[in-house]
Amino acid sequence: MKAFEYVDVKTPESAAAALPADASMNEPRRSVYLKAGGIDLIDMLKERDIEPNRLLNLKAGEADLRYIRLDGDTIRIGPLVTLHQLSADPIVVEHFPGLAQAAGEAATPQIRNVATVGGNLCQRPRCWYFRAAEFNCLKKGGDICFAKEGENQYHAVFGDGPSYIVHPSNLAVPLTAVDAEIEVRNPEGTRVIRTSEFFVMPDENVMVENVLGPTDVIAELRIPTGIKQSSYYEVREKQSYDWPLVAATAALTSEGWRVVMGAVAPVPWRASETEEILGSKPMTAELAAEAAEAAVAGAKPLRYNRYKLDLIKVVVRRALTRAAGLEDYA
Repeated sequence: MKAFEYVDVKTPESAAAALPADASMNEPRRSVYLKAGGIDLIDMLKERDIEPNRLLNLKAGEADLRYIRLDGDTIRIGPLVTLHQLSADPIVVEHFPGLAQAAGEAATPQIRNVATVGGNLCQRPRCWYFRAAEFNCLKKGGDICFAKEGENQYHAVFGDGPSYIVHPSNLAVPLTAVDAEIEVRNPEGTRVIRTSEFFVMPDENVMVENVLGPTDVIAELRIPTGIKQSSYYEVREKQSYDWPLVAATAALTSEGWRVVMGAVAPVPWRASETEEILGSKPMTAELAAEAAEAAVAGAKPLRYNRYKLDLIKVVVRRALTRAAGLEDYA
C-alpha cells in the first residue's frame, strides 16, 4: 500500500473544499479521497486500485453527521449513519421497513457496525475484472468489458452494456423504490438529487457509477414517510457474508406499487412491467406471482447468468408478499 497523508475533516463543506476539482471522484490517479467507514476504500487501497496522496477522514465529524430524525413527513439521515444503526432505528423500522431490512442483511455484523450510508451508495463495482490489476477493462479506460464473454455468472442481465457490472449498493434498491433525495454539497453550494437520477448507466459514462462531481460530498438523505408497505428480499449463494445474486424492494406508495431490483443491472433496476400489472391493487399471492413473471421483461442474460431470470421471479414475488404480510413458501 502506498503511503498517504491522513487528514481529519468534520463537515461536508470542509471535505468538499479539500477535494481536487480537476479529477473525477472515480479517477484511479486522483490524489485525494474521502474516507467514511472505509470498508470499500481499504480494499481498493490494498489492491492498489487507487493510490492517493491524502485521505480525508469524515469520521472526525461523526457527532454531527450520524443522525436519524423525523422532520414532518421526511426522514432525515446523516451520511455517517452505520448500516447497523439504520437497520435498528425505530423511525426507519416503523416508516420504511424495506430499508431497515436491506441494511440489516448487508455483509456481516462487524462490517455493518462500521460501514456508512454514504459509503454504501458510493462504493465501486465488485466485478473481478475491474478489481484485478491484470485486466484493463472499460471502467479503467480500456477497450473491452471482459465480463461480456468471460466469467459473467454474477453480472448484469439488464442494461445491455457496454459494461456488465452490477451496482453493489443494497441500500440503493429501497431508496430508489421511493425516490429518496440525496443532498450534495460542494464549494459552490448545495443541490438535491433524486435517487432515480443519482446512478449512471455505462452507456452514459462508463467510468463512473453516479453523478457526483469532483468536489461533491453527500451531506444527507431524505426519505418520504408516506410509504404504506415495503420490504426487501435477496437471495445469496450462502447465507453468511456474501453479495446478493438478486435483490428486490417492493414498496406501496401514494402512486402505487414500486418494484426495484438489485444485482441485476449497473444501476438499481425498476421493474416497470411489474408495476403496470400491480398498479395500486391490494396484494394477493396470485397477483404477486403474476407480476413477478413480468419482472424479467427486457432481460438479456449472458452465457453464465441465465439462472438469474428464475431468481428474479422468486425474489420479486417474495418481496411483494413480504411487504403485504402474506406467507410465501413457494
